[in-house]
Order: sequence, then C-alpha cells, then structure tokens
Amino acid sequence: MLKLALCVLLVLGATAINVQSSIWTNRDQKALAQIHSSGWGKFILNYAELHMSTGGILSELNSEIEKLVDELEEELAGVHHEFNRRTDVHNREVSRLEQEIQDKERELFNAHDFYDNVLIPQRDRFAAQLEQLQENIAHNRQTLEQATVQRENDHETFEAEVAEHNDAISAIDECLQLLSTITAPSLAQIKKVQKNLTKIQNSLKKHNQFQIFVKVLLEITVESNFADQGALRDIVVAFNNLRVELVDSLNQITADEAQAVADFNAQVVQLNQEHAEFQRAVVVKNAEIEANATKIEQTLDLIDELDADLATLNGQLQAENDDYAFATDVYNSTVAEYNKEINAANQALELLNQPRFQDYVKSQLKGA
Repeated sequence: MLKLALCVLLVLGATAINVQSSIWTNRDQKALAQIHSSGWGKFILNYAELHMSTGGILSELNSEIEKLVDELEEELAGVHHEFNRRTDVHNREVSRLEQEIQDKERELFNAHDFYDNVLIPQRDRFAAQLEQLQENIAHNRQTLEQATVQRENDHETFEAEVAEHNDAISAIDECLQLLSTITAPSLAQIKKVQKNLTKIQNSLKKHNQFQIFVKVLLEITVESNFADQGALRDIVVAFNNLRVELVDSLNQITADEAQAVADFNAQVVQLNQEHAEFQRAVVVKNAEIEANATKIEQTLDLIDELDADLATLNGQLQAENDDYAFATDVYNSTVAEYNKEINAANQALELLNQPRFQDYVKSQLKGA
C-alpha cells in the first residue's frame, strides 16, 4: 500500500491544497501549514483530494489512511523494539566491561601492593641481612686472626717463663749441691753460692712472689760464714723451699698453658663452625635475593600487562558508550520524525473529515 501511495504522491505534485483559500479559518490554516511540513501529512491531503475528486468514498479513504497510520505506528514500534534490544545489549556489555575493569583494577592494586609492601621491603631486608652476614664473616675471621696472634704471643711468654724457671731451678740445684759438700767453706765457695743467688734473682726478677725468698737468701749468705752447721741447714731449707715454689709455679704455668691451648683450639673450632654457618647462610640469602629479584621482574611485567589490559577494556567501554550514544541520537531523531509524521497524518485525517474540506474539494472541482 505504501509503495502505491508513494507513486501517487509523485503524481500529486501539482495538486497541492491552497492553504490561503478563504474557506479555511486561521486555525485551519495553521493546521494545514503544520500538516504540509510533514511529507506524509501533505501526501494524505493531496491523496484525499484526488480520491474525492475522482468519486471515491470518504469512508474508504479514511480506512486507507488509518492503515497508513497503523503502518507508521508499527514501524515506530519496530524502532522502539530494536532500540530496546540495542539497549539491553549495551547494558549487558557495559556491565561486563565494568566488571572486568573492576577486576583488573583490583588485580592491579594487588600487584602494586605486593610490589610496594612485600617485594621491595623484602629486597631491602635481604640486602641488610646479607650485609650483616658479611660483617659477621669479617668479624669472625678478624677474631680468629687476633686469637691466633695472641696465642702465639702467650706461648712465647710461656716458653720464656719456663726457661726462667728452669734456669732458677738449675741454679738452686747447683747451690744445694755446693752446700752439701761444704764442711769448712772457703771464700771462693761462698762467693760462688752468692753468684748463683744473683743468677736466680735475675732469672726471677719478673716474678715478685719469689723476690722475698731470694732477698732473704742473699742476706743469709752475706751474713753467714757457713761455719755454723745450724745456719747452713737453714740455708739449705730455704733453698729447698724456694725450689718447691719454683717447681709448683712451673707446674702451674704449664697447666695454664695446656688449658690455654685447649681453650684456643676450642675457640678455633667454634669460630670455624660459625664461619661455615655464615657461609651457608650467605648461599641461602643469595638464593633468596635472586628469587626476590625474579619475583620483582615478574610482578613489574604483570603490572605492565594489567595496565595494557585495563587500557584496552577502558577503550572498549568508551567505544561502546560512543556507539550507543550515536545509536541513541539516531533513535531519538527517528522517533521524533515518526511522531511528527504520525501526528501530521492524524491531523490530516481529522481535517479531511470536516465538511469544509469536502466543500473545498467541491469548489475546486467546479472551478475546474
């Protein structure tokens, strides 16, 4: 029907209703002007004029025009349906994209949080721990070196003290041997005893605890002529007491040296064990640092990937919104155009059913 109407419209180009005719009221003229602004409204009036001028029945014309309006409204309903379907698709797509964007933003936040609050502090902590281990190793080796040097010095001191004690004990033994042979001591024998005492005094000058014994013996030998057997026995007893003290002292420094050696050996074992533990800890820490560096690189790659994905999703969302905005503009303009045509058609239908329109057609036919 619409194809036929369009063909008829082309034929009606020269049969337009005279809007300025005196038969129309001002209100009618405004309505006619509005109808003529619509293609379908203008077509209906011209088609009605032609229909009636050729003897057509008005009721048939009304029926045809109502069908035309129905078709327009049906097409408008189709436009609404398509737009509603497009709106549903748009809403689902926007919902999907917004959810994916939200998920990506959460993943990106978690990745940044993991990088900033876990990996970087872990990297700094591992570096500080490795530095501490290296300081521990240096201090361990320095302690071992110092202990070794001290042990060597202490051993040299021990050997010197042993030599001093042995020299003093040998001098005492020589004095005792000499005194045991004295019956009528000569001046040479007395001087020899005194010489040995001086030797003992020089050997033990670093040991204050023996100086009193040596001093007493020197005084006795100076004052004694060794003729008195009682005095001689006292001197022998004094020498024996000094010898016992020296032997006890030698035994003590020997025991102290043995304990010092044992302590040093135990310290060396302990320091070497600590050094080995530090070395193993360094290996473990370097592995942790390497794993941390790998994780940092992977996390930065993930952040770049998530940034790219997020940019893509935001681009898709923007494109969808732009496309829907364009579709909305087209829909609104199409609906407005359909409403304009339907309204004009209804106005034209109302006008052509007025007696004035029929009188106008009749006057046109008589004038012809």
